[in-house]
Amino acid sequence: MGSLKAAKVYRELMKAVKKHIGKEEHKTHFTDFIKSEFRKTGDGLETALVQQKIDLARDYTHLLNSVHHHQDLLFSYNIAVDRSEEMKRILGKSAASVGLQLPEVYKP
Repeated sequence: MGSLKAAKVYRELMKAVKKHIGKEEHKTHFTDFIKSEFRKTGDGLETALVQQKIDLARDYTHLLNSVHHHQDLLFSYNIAVDRSEEMKRILGKSAASVGLQLPEVYKP
């Protein structure tokens, strides 16, 4: 039962990290750390310590998802936040829906 719960928390955390932090090569230290921590939990650690780590991972997953959901809400309500990346994403989706691709913008 405990290993199934840990596997579910692990999958949810990895999914949240890949979605909100990214999958780029320079960001792999996040996923590498998570993998190493979850591998450690089976190495004869106390059950209470393992449960504490699983709870911490679940809480971090919830925090990561909530922060990004909150940011999306701020964007949707036009609160004074930087919307340039959001607008690029929306324009890119709109262009892709009709088979076009936006050009890369030159930044010196």
